Amino acid sequence: MEGLPGSTPRRTGGNVLDVYLLQAFNGLSVGSILLLVALGLAFSFGLMGVINMAHGEFIMIGAYAPYVLQQAVGGANNDPYGLTFLAAIPLAFLVTAMMGIGMEWALIRFMYGRPLDTLLATWGVGLMLQQLARSVFGAPNVQVVSPSWLNGGLEVTQGLSLPYKRLFIMLLVVACVAAIWAYLTRSSAGRRMRAVMQNRDIASTLGVPTRQVDASTFGLGAGLAGVAGCALTLLGPIGPALGTYYIVDAFMVVVLGGVGQLLGTIAAAVLIGLANTSFELWSSATVGKAIVLVGIIFFLRWKPAGLVALRSR
Repeated sequence: MEGLPGSTPRRTGGNVLDVYLLQAFNGLSVGSILLLVALGLAFSFGLMGVINMAHGEFIMIGAYAPYVLQQAVGGANNDPYGLTFLAAIPLAFLVTAMMGIGMEWALIRFMYGRPLDTLLATWGVGLMLQQLARSVFGAPNVQVVSPSWLNGGLEVTQGLSLPYKRLFIMLLVVACVAAIWAYLTRSSAGRRMRAVMQNRDIASTLGVPTRQVDASTFGLGAGLAGVAGCALTLLGPIGPALGTYYIVDAFMVVVLGGVGQLLGTIAAAVLIGLANTSFELWSSATVGKAIVLVGIIFFLRWKPAGLVALRSR
């Protein structure tokens, strides 16, 4: 898995403490990306019972947003301040959110209460989106040129430097989570979403338009995946299969954190990100992920509802 966007580069030599601290920092940055991906899955599964296997392709579409903008302005040389990358973040959110709403309207709304059907249908949609990306951009991976002001790192000690790119990703995720928290707790749309998630029948009886809530929530989750894809372009090349590398980890975050729980999803994303990078340091990426998966299975046998259980009346 090394060399993929988000994978942790090995480091040899130097102070052992610095190596562990850098590995922990890399784990937090990877976990923050997983958090963005998993939030959308948690909302759609917790609210609608939809297993969205095309969520990884929303990541891929968001990742191509800065690439398309850079090509539109004639390359990164014509954008010395990296403005196209900044503009690509809201663009990725809007494009993927609209695609998510369209997918919910055209396909998902006919399959509520049938999670296995949604799994198969969205898996097929994901395959079609991958093939569409190959037809438009080609099969080989492409590179998005990062803004020059994100090159280098923050020198903490003589042997420890925290890359600006990963710091930017973590700040971006913090901003997104704060916006989601404000949306859920300070807006009427967010309160309606929470009401439907806790008890759909009672919310519908009280006049909440549950179908509109479903569509907007599905679009919100897809938009967050697009932002995550945009952030991943800072860590390596992108390609049509980019999302498949993260969809399994994102589902593990959802299950471990507790379905529909923002706090649990945050905690699970941090734990899995740290665990992945820690085990990678001692073994390989594949073995590390296998150890994490086994650990999650044993944890769920002890606590099936995950880290934070959903309260309902």
